[in-house]
Amino acid sequence: MQILRIDSASTGANSISRQVTQALTDHFTAKYPNATLVTRDLVADPLPHIDDARTGAIRQPEDTHTPAMKSVFAEERAVLDEFLASDIVIVGAPMYNFTIPSQLKSWIDRLGVPRLTFRYGENGVEGLAGGRKVVIASSRGGSYELGGTAEHQETLLRDFFGFIGVTDLHFVTVNNAGFGPEAVEQGLASAKEQIAEL
Repeated sequence: MQILRIDSASTGANSISRQVTQALTDHFTAKYPNATLVTRDLVADPLPHIDDARTGAIRQPEDTHTPAMKSVFAEERAVLDEFLASDIVIVGAPMYNFTIPSQLKSWIDRLGVPRLTFRYGENGVEGLAGGRKVVIASSRGGSYELGGTAEHQETLLRDFFGFIGVTDLHFVTVNNAGFGPEAVEQGLASAKEQIAEL
């Protein structure tokens, strides 16, 4: 079994989503003590934004790769393979300006790959990346209605992971983090209760 932990908050020791990803990591490694833990910190070791070479490297057949695509293929494919090899994926996803951090979007852009994580058929799109549990550690300064005019974080993540076939998807959310330490403490306590049920 492999557990993959992704962190994307740029607030360091002040990050609430990192506290939640740590709590989730502690929970799942205690539950599965023989699991391999893989971590990826998208702030300490950011992925470049995708360009034509990086997009082509993971989306086009290898025999059509340009020299630029060949030079980045291994590192691009490693990100996707790391995800596909994982049974549990913990994703730290704070809300930044009503959506997710750009560094997390860069990671997601490497997971949506035609013929590998989804395909189109007679009945529309078919997700191919199911069979794993994905848990989103979410933190937000306020409270937002799912799909509301200012909520593009959880909606985006639900839509994307559903698109690639992930049906075992959970959110552990700390809301109202902008309302001060007491609100954060209450939110983290609620998050720990949610984690205990996973």
